[in-house]
This record gives sequence, structure tokens and C-alpha cells, in this order.
Amino acid sequence: MKPHPDSLQRFLFEQSHVRGGLVHLDDAWRAVLERHDYPPSLRAVMGELMAAAVLLAATLKLKGALILQIQGKGPVTLLVVECDGELNVRATAKWQGELDGIGFAQMVGDGRFVITLDPRDGKQTYQGIVALDGDSVAEVLQNYMLRSDQLETRLWLSADARGAAGLLLQKMPGDGGYAVTAQDDDQDDDMWPRVTMLTDTLKSEELLGLPAVELIRRLYGEEDMRLFDTQHVAFRCTCSRDKVARMLRMLGPGEVQSVLAEHGVVEVSCEFCNHRYRFDRVDAEQVFASEMALDGSASIH
Repeated sequence: MKPHPDSLQRFLFEQSHVRGGLVHLDDAWRAVLERHDYPPSLRAVMGELMAAAVLLAATLKLKGALILQIQGKGPVTLLVVECDGELNVRATAKWQGELDGIGFAQMVGDGRFVITLDPRDGKQTYQGIVALDGDSVAEVLQNYMLRSDQLETRLWLSADARGAAGLLLQKMPGDGGYAVTAQDDDQDDDMWPRVTMLTDTLKSEELLGLPAVELIRRLYGEEDMRLFDTQHVAFRCTCSRDKVARMLRMLGPGEVQSVLAEHGVVEVSCEFCNHRYRFDRVDAEQVFASEMALDGSASIH
């Protein structure tokens, strides 16, 4: 049993520009699985993308959120993971048909990968869209980071029914915001190939089962390293009744009236946490109260 489930451990190799992170998701991962019945092969891909999202969000020092989307043209049409600056994470997916016995590339087909940085402070949102290039979640992200940010990045990811985990190594062009203790001419130029080779020996059961510090020491016991404070990771959905109400206002009173006439109630389910929000006629009147007061013409009777 890991002593710090749902945690991120960042680390740095001294005398180098190589940094890393190791994440374990237990409760947060199970919180996703409890809310939807995902096929086993899709669960594995989702868990890997969740672990990757936490690792990447931690490198960006976000105040908003990092959103990773795989928009597929195969049986899996959408896979979304969101992680904010406090390392709160959520995930959802859409699929159709059977997924048994097919790999990642077959699941998503000729799709695209979308990465969004949402500052959530009124500033401009950044979005990058590229073709899905790779036979796994790790390969897709590695190729994206190399081409978009020119950052050499390696990811080792794994997930099963009990947990998800990931390890990230990144070679920074400078110190990447960390205080490197040697001058550039004292840098260990062999660090990157050496530590990536060491990490390639990592087995899935070790990544999922070993405590972070034990795993780091087992892999890099001969290296001069610095460990940073452990950060907690948690499942958290940001849906709310107010957000659903805003969505209904965007649909307009006519559309809402049509749904009420047919069903007697407007019901909206959050795709992430599966929480259901119900609006009857009285609730809908309150949603549009401000618009009705302004022009006097909007009505849902």
C-alpha cells in the first residue's frame, strides 16, 4: 500500500537541466470509474491520460486549468481530462461499439489531439490542435511536446482497475524555473540519455505499486537528486447548478419551453461526474427571470 496515494512527487537531477515527476492516482481514479461503466481497454487509456495531465499541469505552474482532449474518429470519439493548478482532476469519455482486443491507434482512428490552457482569469485561452501521432498516450504527448514546445519529454504511464500512475522526465533548455547548482560548463551532458535508459527498465507493476520515493531511489540511486514537497491530487468536478442555468440561458427560452412541453422537466447530466440537475417550469421561470424583466417578451409558459 502506497503511503501517499493520490500524490505528485517532483524531483530534479542536480548538475543538469533534467527534471521529473511521479504521480499516483488511487481515490481520484476510482472516483472516475465509479461514475461511468467504461470498457477495460478504454479505462487503461483514460487512466494514462489522467496521470499525464497531472504531470504536465505541474510543470506549467497553472492558476487555471490544463485540458487534454483526444477527438477520435474510431470507436472512441472523445476522451477529455482536465487538471487545474491545485491538481484537481476529472475525466470523461465517449465511445461506441466493442473495444475488446483493439489497441490505442484503432480506438481513436485518424483523430486529433487538442491541448487547452484555460487561465480562468479573463486572460486569453491558448489552444493547440494537432493530428494524433503515436501508438499510445505517451507517444502522442511526447511528440506534441517536442514539436510545439521543443521540449524533450518522456512519459511512462500505466493504469489498471485499482489505480493509475505516471512518470515524466523533461530536458529543459535552461533551468526550467529550478535552481540548478552548477554552471552550464559543469553540466552533466550524459544525464538525459542515462536517466531515460534507466527509466526504460521500469515495469508497469513497479510504477503502479511502489511508493514514489522508493521507486525514485530504486531507479536513480546513483544520481545526485533533489526531491520537492509532495503535492496532493484529488478528483473534483467543477459542475454546478448555476453553470447549468447559464447554459439554459444560452439555449434560450424557446428551446427550453420545447423540452418542458415534451418532457415536463429539463434534465442535464454532467458528463464528468454524472450528477443530474433537474429544472421544472418554476425553476426555468427563475432562470429567465432577468431576461424577462428586460424585454418583457421572453416566456416559457
